[in-house]
Amino acid sequence: MCSLEDHNSAERARQYSARKYILAIVNLAYLLGLLLVFAGSGLSKAIAQGLLKFTGANYLIIPLYFFVIYAVYYLFDFPLNFYQSYILEHKFSLSKQKVGDWLVDQLKAGVISYVIGLILVSAFYYILAHHPQTWWLIISLFWIFFSLVLARLVPTVIIPLFFKYKQLSDEALKERIMNLAKKMRVKILDCFQIDFSKKTLKANAAFVGWGKTRRVILADTLKDKYSHDEIEVILAHEFAHYRLRHLFKLLLTNSLANVLIFYLIFKTNSYVLAVFGLSSLSDLAALPVVFIYFVLFGIVMQPFENYVSRRLERNADRTALLVTGMQEAFVSMMDKLAAQNLADRAPHPLIKFFFFDHPPVDERIRMAKES
Repeated sequence: MCSLEDHNSAERARQYSARKYILAIVNLAYLLGLLLVFAGSGLSKAIAQGLLKFTGANYLIIPLYFFVIYAVYYLFDFPLNFYQSYILEHKFSLSKQKVGDWLVDQLKAGVISYVIGLILVSAFYYILAHHPQTWWLIISLFWIFFSLVLARLVPTVIIPLFFKYKQLSDEALKERIMNLAKKMRVKILDCFQIDFSKKTLKANAAFVGWGKTRRVILADTLKDKYSHDEIEVILAHEFAHYRLRHLFKLLLTNSLANVLIFYLIFKTNSYVLAVFGLSSLSDLAALPVVFIYFVLFGIVMQPFENYVSRRLERNADRTALLVTGMQEAFVSMMDKLAAQNLADRAPHPLIKFFFFDHPPVDERIRMAKES
C-alpha cells in the first residue's frame, strides 16, 4: 500500500504536470495567434517599410526588424513566461532562485536566442536572394552545419553563462565514470559538476559536446543525493546514446524535417503569402509567415519525433542495464528522479503521444524489472 507521503507526492506531481501541459498548449496557441495577427494585420509590412525609411541602409534592416518582432513577442509573452518559469517552479518548491537572478538569466537567454535567430534569419534571406531555385536545400544544409557548431559551443560558451563549472571533486566517482566510459568506448575530456542548486532543486546529468569539448556534466543536486551506482547507471544511459549513434539518428531525423519544411515553403509560399497580402518570400514582412509554417509543421511532426525519441531512450535504457547490470540502482534512480523533478509517472496515452520524448517513469521501471 502507498503511504500518505507517497500519495501526496504523486498528487503534487499530477498537479504540476497538468499545469505544464496546459501552459505548453497556451504558449503554442498564443505564439500562433500573435504571428497570424502580425502578418495578417499589415503590421509586419508597416514595420519593415518604416525601418527601411528610417535607416536607409539595407544591411541594418534584418537585424532591426528581427529585433523589433522579437522584442514585441518577448514583452507580450513575459507574464506567461514569468508564471511558467518562476511562479510555478516556486509554488511547487522546485526553485529557490531570486527574481533578480531570474531576470538576469532571462536577459542572457534572450540575447543568445536573438543572436542565434539573427544568424539563421540572415542566412535564410541571403541564400534566398542568391539561389532562388535551390535555396530550400542550401539553407537546410546550413542549418545542419550550424547545429553542429552549436553542439560544440554549448559546453564551453553557453552553459558557463548560466552555471559555474568545476571539476568533479569526488575522485572515486570520477574514476568510476572514466572506467565506464572506457568500457563503453566513449572518449570524454573530463567530468564536471555545476551549481544547479542555485537555480533549481531538480536533478540532471548530461554528456555534451563533441570533439575536444566532449564532457560529462553532473548537477550538484544529483551528485550530492544519488549513490555512485545510481549515477553510473544514469551515465551509462547517456553514453549508450553515443555508442548507439542516437545523436546521429536524431540529427538525421531533424535534418530531414528541415529539408521537408523548407521544400514545403518553396512549393506553397506564393499561395500562402497571397492570403496575407504579401507578394514575395524575399520581402522581410513575410518572415512571420515563415514562422507560422514552422509552428504548424512542428505541431504535426512533434508526435512522430517524440515516438522516435522514446524508442531511442528505451534502447539506451536497455544498454545501460546490460552494461552495468545494476537493475536495483536503475529502479531507485528513476524513483528518485521522478519524485525530485515531479515527473508524471503514468500519463494518459494522449499526453504521452503529444508531450513525452522519453518513456514515462513507470514504463522505464517496469522494463528494468522485466529485463
